Amino acid sequence: MATIAPSPRPASGQPVDPAVATIAVAHGDGIGPEIMDATLRILEAAGARIHCLPLELGEAVYRAGHSAGITDAGWETIARADAILKAPITTPLGSGYKSLNVTLRKTLGLFANVRPTRAYAPFVPTLHPVLDVVIVRENEEDLYAGIEHRQTEEVYQCLKLVSRPGCERIVRHAFEYARANGRRKVTCLTKSNIMKLTDGLFQQVFAEIGREYPDIAQDHMIIDIGAARLAARPQDFDVVVTSNLYGDIVSDIVAEVAGSVGLGASANIGTRSAMFEAIHGSAPDIAGQGIANPSGLLLAAVMMLVHLGQGEAAARVHNAWLKTVEDGVHPADIFRAGQSAERAGTEAFADAVIARLGQQPRQLEPVSYANAPAPRLVASQAPAPAARADKTLVGIDVFVDALDSPDALAARLQAAVGSLVPLAMITNRGVKVWPAGHAETLCTDHWRCRFQTPSGKAFNPAMVVELLRRLAAAGIPFIKTEHLYLFGGEPGFSLGQGQ
Repeated sequence: MATIAPSPRPASGQPVDPAVATIAVAHGDGIGPEIMDATLRILEAAGARIHCLPLELGEAVYRAGHSAGITDAGWETIARADAILKAPITTPLGSGYKSLNVTLRKTLGLFANVRPTRAYAPFVPTLHPVLDVVIVRENEEDLYAGIEHRQTEEVYQCLKLVSRPGCERIVRHAFEYARANGRRKVTCLTKSNIMKLTDGLFQQVFAEIGREYPDIAQDHMIIDIGAARLAARPQDFDVVVTSNLYGDIVSDIVAEVAGSVGLGASANIGTRSAMFEAIHGSAPDIAGQGIANPSGLLLAAVMMLVHLGQGEAAARVHNAWLKTVEDGVHPADIFRAGQSAERAGTEAFADAVIARLGQQPRQLEPVSYANAPAPRLVASQAPAPAARADKTLVGIDVFVDALDSPDALAARLQAAVGSLVPLAMITNRGVKVWPAGHAETLCTDHWRCRFQTPSGKAFNPAMVVELLRRLAAAGIPFIKTEHLYLFGGEPGFSLGQGQ
C-alpha cells in the first residue's frame, strides 16, 4: 500500500524499507492539484510502494518573492527523494521570472527528456492508428540555455549553445533506450544545413556514436521535413533524438497527432535524479471545474514506477487505464458524442481506473513491465574529454550599434583601426552588406564587423585590445565581440550569408 499522506522519514539509525521509494510530489498550479490527487489515489489503490514528500514550487513560491520558483527547502526535499512527480506549474508573466521546468532539469542534470506516444484508435480518434513513437529530447542546452540580451534599440539576441558532451550523452541515451526496449530505428533531427556548427555538431556526433550500434537502423533528417513527416507518416519513425527546442515542438506534434496532448507523459532522466510530469500546461482556464484529464500525469507516474523497478504496479495501473479508455469512459478533452460511453470528470475518471485495476484491455495491446529496463542511462559516466585541437586566433567579430549606411560604417571603422588589421566584412542580421552589398537588404542598427588577418598571418590578444581601444577612441559604440578561431586548421566560425 502506498504511503500517500506526507510523513517524516525514519529518524537516524532506524531502518528504511528499500522496497519503498521516496517521491517528492509537487501538486503544481491550475489543474495541477486536481490531477495529482487523482493520480495518487490510483497509485495507492494499485499498491505502489511509495512514500510521498510534499514539494512546494510554482506560482505561489514565485509570488512570495522566490524568483526561481523554488525555495531552499524545496531543494532539500528533492535531495531526500528517489524521484520527483510534478504536476504542471504556472510561471508568472514578466522578465523577472525564469522557467522552473528548465531550472529543475538543468540544476539536477536531467539531460534526457523521454516522451513515448502511442495511438489508442479507435477509442481516441486519430488519423494514424499505428502511431508508436518515442521522442528523446536533449534537455539542458540549445536555446533553452536562456541566455538573452537586448543589444540595440532594434535587436535582441538569444544564444544557442551546443556542446559535444551534451550531444554525446543524449545521442547515446537514445541508442541505449532503443536497444533496451527492442526498438528498431533511431532518427536524428537537426537543421544542420543552416546552423552548420551547432546543429552540424549534433549530426556529426549522431553519426559517430551510431557506428557503435550496427544492430539499430538509423537516419538523419532536416527538422522541417522531419516534423512534417512525423505529422503525416509517424509510422515511419520509432525513436527520434533531437535537440532541446526541436524536441519540445515535435513531441507536442506527435502527441496531438496521436489524439490529444492531454495524454502525453514524459520522463526527465539524469544520472542521479529523475522527474516525471505530464507534457501539458497548468490550464488555469479550467482549474477547479473538476473536468481536467489526469491521464498525462498518470502515465508519467507509470513511467516513474518502471524507473523505480516497480514494474508490476506500473503494468497494473497502465492496463487499467487502457481498459478504461477502451470502455469509453473519457474525460472531456477526448470525449466524442456517439463514440464515447461516458463523459467523466477528473475524480470519476480516477474512480473508473481504480475499478478496473487487475483487468486488461481486449482490443488495445496490454502492457507488461515484468522485465522492462528502467529508462536511465546504462553507463552513468560522463563522456570522455575529446583530444584538444590546436586553436589559432585569426580575427575578431565586433558588433556595433549604429545607424550608418554600410559604406559609411566601413569608412569609420577603417579610419579608426588604420593598418592594424583589415576589415574583412560587415553583416546585418547575418547577411553580408559590405563590401558589395545590395540596396534591397533590410538593415537594422546591429552590425557584425569582421576584422580578420590574411590567411596564415598571426593575430593575438594584444591586437584585440588595441583594436577595441582604437574603436573606443573614435567613438564607435561596440556592444559585444566574438573571437575567430581555427581548430586544427578548420574555421570555428560561420561565413556571412552571401559571403
